[in-house]
Amino acid sequence: MDTLNLEVLTPNGSIFNGPVTTVTVPGEEGEFGVLSGHVALTTLLKAGVIDIIQESGKKESIVVNWGVVQVANNTVTVLVDGAVAIRGDSESDIAKALDEAKALISSVADSHAMIASVSARVESAAHSHMF
Repeated sequence: MDTLNLEVLTPNGSIFNGPVTTVTVPGEEGEFGVLSGHVALTTLLKAGVIDIIQESGKKESIVVNWGVVQVANNTVTVLVDGAVAIRGDSESDIAKALDEAKALISSVADSHAMIASVSARVESAAHSHMF
């Protein structure tokens, strides 16, 4: 399967950089997926979850508060103010990441519905990473 390069950058540095087969981002106008060969675009991101399928087939999720995404030349560059990767080798690592992700979303969310929606996505993503 064709790949594209994904880089997720925060003010503290890179949180992800590597080849992926697909990435789904929470665009301001709605969630959208990017595959190899996607048309060039730049758009704002809202608080939500970036879902990644790596070249190896491994799935990963990153919770972001807000930012911008640029797609060009089989490269997806995501610049965000804050992000938490839902990954870890143990249940305690994943639980810590979940707590950090919920705090990140709570700090920017204006509605309880958004917090609940993102929290549900994060919980679902965490369970898929544990098994």
